Amino acid sequence: MSRVVHRHDGDQRTLATDVSVADSLLSRARGLMFRRSFPAGSALVFRFDGGAPRALHMVGVPFDIDAIWLRGGRVERVARLSAWTGLGRAPADTVIELPAGAAAAVSEGDVVRIE
Repeated sequence: MSRVVHRHDGDQRTLATDVSVADSLLSRARGLMFRRSFPAGSALVFRFDGGAPRALHMVGVPFDIDAIWLRGGRVERVARLSAWTGLGRAPADTVIELPAGAAAAVSEGDVVRIE
């Protein structure tokens, strides 16, 4: 079982223990669209080849989320994306979507790992 772990100043905190990986074209395109909920402790992870700009949209997602863009395990950007209308973009080789509030203590430059 995978988990998402946040490391900052020697402290470690688990952000999610129910981790899904969007590893097919269909699962990446669908993301969280049309889900009714995103329970606490959940995460959806998108892995990419290279650190190119990666965009997220919230069309069809009826709840707010936190998004973390990573490059080499370091946080490039953290954003709260609003239901239906949120947009986010940053360079990343990995993007993690979490329930709103789960990434409240995460900042740019921190380390986040999928273990």
